[in-house]
Amino acid sequence: MIYKIRIILDTKEDIFRDIEIEASTTLEDFHNAITQAFGFLGNEMASFYTCDEEWIQDEEIALHDISENGSDIRLMNETFLEDIITEDTPKLIYVYDFLSMWTFFVELADIVPKEDGRTYPNILFSFGELPDSPPEKKFEADPSFDFDDTFDNYDDLDFDENWN
Repeated sequence: MIYKIRIILDTKEDIFRDIEIEASTTLEDFHNAITQAFGFLGNEMASFYTCDEEWIQDEEIALHDISENGSDIRLMNETFLEDIITEDTPKLIYVYDFLSMWTFFVELADIVPKEDGRTYPNILFSFGELPDSPPEKKFEADPSFDFDDTFDNYDDLDFDENWN
């Protein structure tokens, strides 16, 4: 099967690419298709993140495991697109270059049969030009979070308050 996917840069301007790609593709190959579609060199760290319908980030799927002892983190080269994106879970977040934080919203648009003679991945549509620098991120605190109430009761914490 072929997935038709829209990849949208997180910016005020409309900048996106529509790609069709085989559902059996690894996330590493999908990462390469995205970097090529947007004109990146593809030599920076990147991760996909599963998310819910509201784009709330969940599990990380990394390009490389950079922990010292190895970890339980899922890797792109061991994870297939069809295992992550489905009709029930059609969204992913993709972050390229952790210093610049190019952030993209990835969404499944359609699932179609494979066409004979067509090469995949295939860019169906390209709209907007990538800016010279990544869009600036504005991180906002949760206005309902009350710092004054955070540590009122040390008995609920799971450590010895006289640890030093």
